Amino acid sequence: MTRTLRTLTVPLDGESAPEGLPSYLVRDDVLCWTRREAGLVGFGEAARFTATGPERFLEADIWWRHLVIEADITDHVERPGTGPVAFGSFAFSKASDHESRLIVPEIVVGVRDGRAWLTQITANDGELTEAGAFAALKGWLESDPAAAVGAVTDGSPAGGGPTAEPVAAVELPDPAARPDQATLKTGSLSEEDWMDAVSAGVTEIRTGKLEKLVLARDIVATVPGGVNAAEVLRQLAGRYRECWTYGVDGLVGATPEMLIQVEGRTAQARVLAGTLDRRDAVGEAGLPLDYAERVLAGSEKQRHEHEIAIQSLTTQLAPFSEAMNAHDEPFILELPNVWHLASDVKAELTEVEGHVPTCLALINALHPTAAVCGTPTQVAGALIRKLEHLDRGPYAGPVGWLDAAGNGEWGIALRGAVIESPTTVRLYAGCGIVEGSQPEAELAETWAKFRPMLESLGISS
Repeated sequence: MTRTLRTLTVPLDGESAPEGLPSYLVRDDVLCWTRREAGLVGFGEAARFTATGPERFLEADIWWRHLVIEADITDHVERPGTGPVAFGSFAFSKASDHESRLIVPEIVVGVRDGRAWLTQITANDGELTEAGAFAALKGWLESDPAAAVGAVTDGSPAGGGPTAEPVAAVELPDPAARPDQATLKTGSLSEEDWMDAVSAGVTEIRTGKLEKLVLARDIVATVPGGVNAAEVLRQLAGRYRECWTYGVDGLVGATPEMLIQVEGRTAQARVLAGTLDRRDAVGEAGLPLDYAERVLAGSEKQRHEHEIAIQSLTTQLAPFSEAMNAHDEPFILELPNVWHLASDVKAELTEVEGHVPTCLALINALHPTAAVCGTPTQVAGALIRKLEHLDRGPYAGPVGWLDAAGNGEWGIALRGAVIESPTTVRLYAGCGIVEGSQPEAELAETWAKFRPMLESLGISS
């Protein structure tokens, strides 16, 4: 049974971290949620909750609400993300054996709207002081910066199935500094088998059983010199500033997609569907953005896939909202590796059964969206289990944080990987399949989506 938590939040001098939160990404066991220079970074563990199955979101919600109701909270900043917070990662599938989790850190550094703060969280007796909080932070920053990060799974690969023999080997970009080689091998399905799965999905869509299906694949990277999780996170945070860089218990990545962000009674989401590899633009005349608008916004297939994703989110969010608006036209989101068709949705939350719904209650209603599963959801989910031969684990599941006031930010764990051992990482990527999908093009898209993690590991792609 978790003891009563006590928390102290105090202002933090911004001069102590002029480069923002990424400068705190110095340990492999760090918890993080950052975008540009803002967000939250956590160290240590004051409490933890785990669950599996279809009720994992609601069970976590109950645990968190009980924990914060009983907590002794002193908050001198009072902004979203201050006071007690938990970082979380949830399995994509209700049938997964992967443990969903909420982790309450001992120390949290937060930056938002130009203001910074420090929170200490403990279940121990004794007085919490500002000096003690700063000393604790210093201790975490100055202790072993390469603390080992444990595997997210129970020791078996997160992908669930056996892996194939290596199909590709690539040299690290600086062999003089690091002469060993990193190797890549296929995961649950070979490239040919995965393209066959895409073809099978298109066949099912043409029968009218479903409109869209999202199929994922995995690859395994072996880095003999060791995986430096903190460096991976710093690389992602620096290169993908418009994404949300996340790190929770060995799950690392930089997602461009916001499942739900809650501040007070306002909820927001960013929906992506429709992807174009920026390398496709080589040799095209005109501005790159013009090319993206022509190929993405002008594509009936891409627009159809995007409309399905928007409809999925707004339909599920409507019962919790008294007002909602979304972009009439999707915009082009430009990332270093790809362009996306993107739409932002904003809703004012209404009371349901006498109270405003919590982040986790909203996630329970929204997940999985058509952007990561398909539509209709149940049909797509069953077909995913049949065709992928893969337990996605936390890939494409919700990842983020929440505080005691009900605020939180939860992205979809995309463009990421699971660190399974000190030298191995399992990467995931998926594609939205509709009637017009071509298996070879979808395979190429997965490689474009693997690129952020491969580059952050120092592997040429």
